[in-house]
Amino acid sequence: MRSLILALMPLSLILASCTSTSYDLMETASIQPRFHDKDPQDFGIKSPHRHQVHGIDVSKWNGDINWTQVKQSGVAFVFIKATEGKDVVDPRFAEYWQEARAAGMPHAPYHFYYFCSTADDQANWFIANVPRDSMAMPPVIDVEWNHTSKTCTTRPPADVVRAQMKRFMDRLEAYYGKRPIIYTSVDFHRDNLEGAFKDYYFWVRAVAKHPSEIYTDRKWAFWQYTSTGVIPGIKGNTDINVFAGSKQYWNKWVAAVSAPPRQERQVQQAAN
Repeated sequence: MRSLILALMPLSLILASCTSTSYDLMETASIQPRFHDKDPQDFGIKSPHRHQVHGIDVSKWNGDINWTQVKQSGVAFVFIKATEGKDVVDPRFAEYWQEARAAGMPHAPYHFYYFCSTADDQANWFIANVPRDSMAMPPVIDVEWNHTSKTCTTRPPADVVRAQMKRFMDRLEAYYGKRPIIYTSVDFHRDNLEGAFKDYYFWVRAVAKHPSEIYTDRKWAFWQYTSTGVIPGIKGNTDINVFAGSKQYWNKWVAAVSAPPRQERQVQQAAN
């Protein structure tokens, strides 16, 4: 019961002991890197290797994956690209989803949001392609400016961006019973998200500086710290991420967020 309530608590309470805008490092000894990095950055005392829980994110570009090797290397979770816009499915999504599940690895699907399609069209497409019954972690909305897009260069004003995001996330939360995680990049966050969505988990990209230096007023749950990682079982570069809290807290969090939606609603009603 206690673990389920954790999934419903405000983000500020959940992450109070995990991370902060001043980044209070965990009271643990420094952890040796489990993975290689072709282009490692020096984050000083704020090194991501101080964190105990590491994960990856993958899409079709990662090719064939040996999930047994990946898990044995110490990868604790994976974000898997599922959909993009209103009509694109990552061609490796179903394969990765099934194999990550078979390997017993907590996994979450992510949707690359496309600002030339409506929030409802994109929510409908995501729901049509992502199974509800094996949702082990909350779904993710990936919001960033796509500088290389050949089909959509639209950049709506910040209030429109936030309204579209909210509509999309509300649709997913209603269907899957889990509040989505927000993935974002430095420039997109600066342009649209500062001070917004404080009761959502954030997954932030920061590959040159620590998040505390560039997301100065944002509590984060996940940090993508490199795109040049080398992971056993995957050929080529791989994005690597860390979870803000300890391994013990990670286990509690996964147990909470993976609870069936009905149980989550019952706990929420009991807590009110």
